[in-house]
Amino acid sequence: MTQPDSAPSVHPVEGDGDLFAPADDALYFLPLGGSGEIGMNLNLYGHRGKWLMVDLGISFADDTMPGLDVIMPDPSFIAERRNDLVGIVVTHAHEDHLGAIQYLWPQLRVPVYCTPFTAAVLRAKLHERGLAGVVPVHEVALGSTIEVGPFSVEYVTVTHSIPEPNALAIRTAAGTVLHTGDWKLDPEPLVGQATDEERLRAIGEEGVLALVGDSTNALVPGSSGSEGEVRKALTELIGQFPDVRVAVSCFATNVARLESIAHAAAAHGRHVALVGRSMWRINEAARSNGYLADVPTFLTEHDANYVPRDKLVLVCTGSQGEPRSALARIASDDHPQVSLQRGDVVIFSSREIPGNERDIGRMQNLLVGQGIRIVTADEAPVHVSGHPAQDELLRMYQWVRPRIAVPVHGEQRHQLEHAKLARACQVPEALVPANGDLIRLAFDAPPRVVAQVRAGRMALDGKRLIQLDTGLMRARHRMVHNGAAVVTLVMNGKGELVTAPQIAVMGLLDDSADRDMLLDVVDAVREAVAEMPKSARADDEQVRAAARIAVRRCFNATHGKKPVTDVHLVRV
Repeated sequence: MTQPDSAPSVHPVEGDGDLFAPADDALYFLPLGGSGEIGMNLNLYGHRGKWLMVDLGISFADDTMPGLDVIMPDPSFIAERRNDLVGIVVTHAHEDHLGAIQYLWPQLRVPVYCTPFTAAVLRAKLHERGLAGVVPVHEVALGSTIEVGPFSVEYVTVTHSIPEPNALAIRTAAGTVLHTGDWKLDPEPLVGQATDEERLRAIGEEGVLALVGDSTNALVPGSSGSEGEVRKALTELIGQFPDVRVAVSCFATNVARLESIAHAAAAHGRHVALVGRSMWRINEAARSNGYLADVPTFLTEHDANYVPRDKLVLVCTGSQGEPRSALARIASDDHPQVSLQRGDVVIFSSREIPGNERDIGRMQNLLVGQGIRIVTADEAPVHVSGHPAQDELLRMYQWVRPRIAVPVHGEQRHQLEHAKLARACQVPEALVPANGDLIRLAFDAPPRVVAQVRAGRMALDGKRLIQLDTGLMRARHRMVHNGAAVVTLVMNGKGELVTAPQIAVMGLLDDSADRDMLLDVVDAVREAVAEMPKSARADDEQVRAAARIAVRRCFNATHGKKPVTDVHLVRV
């Protein structure tokens, strides 16, 4: 990864000596999430002592994070400087770009700027967190420009797998950065407008200091494909199954895909029912902003039960195998209102997000085991990506012609390939950032990392936010892998055990088969305490340590495990 070239050029802000603010008129870029990874986007631009945030997203926990669902960037660096944060600009409504606002905004307390559809999605999330009317959400018209502190931000229409995605032309006295957000080139996007090539060319003619761009598909040759082709494929595919119920699983935010499924269903005389809360949330946001206007009202899960099986298409959440999603519950025969039968068909109109393969495979195996046929994008052209492949990246660089390429939104292998492609397009400089790299962007010098700041992770643990790099998660991992034990000791003033130690063990013993083993552990603790010198038995910490060691040694000898052990000591 990149390393700092020199100490950061900063000065303290008057009245708060530890605040970090650029001292010169250069432009600084600081990713705190979304570089070296896909998801959790949080990008900062610094200029003249102020900061502008672009996107604030989440990702989802996997099997390595027990008890957690949602993870997000740690905003500590900018939260400590929130007096100099002028606002949050959101490029579009995907979870990895706005999903953390509802959790982290109380630490930041600045205005949020986004286009109308994105605002509708965000307001629904804020309502769920009790922040409706609290967070100042400013709607920005498509293609317009806003002034935020020393930054002038122009929204440039692009195409993606959601309504109203935007690139941002961020203009400062130090130069213009084109922050692409998530984008693609699609001659037939179906919902919304095509990428505004004319405007991008004009911005390129003005002169662009840096392009900070999407790297997701930088390893993919050719182009990403068109939603128009997906609509044709879905229409043909659904027609191949005239006598059974058909379910389609896709990303809820892909409004064009919802419209395509509705058109494909109508072509074969079928109604469409939405199954899953997020489907209904996006449907409401889309219709309130004029999308899906030509699509009949979707049926509810309850209504679906009154429609003949061969006259219905279900559109379900759960394309990534999420355990509580609609399709996962249907596959487990756990959904209260919707079911599938042998011979029915499930179409996966989506791609696998890396890390979700196990959950998706488990769910698909459950479906196949019930005699349900599955069709994926490997078998039929029922999905196209919302991110630019290599040919599209080449065209963007031909239009914009930046001095510097800064690949983000991808793992390191994607970023490195993106940088290689940019150099092949005659971009003079390319720098691959990691989260926490503070990068100076200027016309008068090559881009360089001038400092590195904290770029940690936070997670929603039940109802509270926690930092992932603390002892809490390490202890939870140890309990998952080694089990846990609680020992209760009651001792008198002479340092003698008043009664036998009480031991509760979690995750290691079978209650019936291992009773003798537990008695052996009790004896080991009793002997460990009895063998201590009298003076040591008067010291609570030494007694706890002796009991803890005895428990861990016993289980290590018999099970090869060292459980997390807590000792409660009561003196009477």
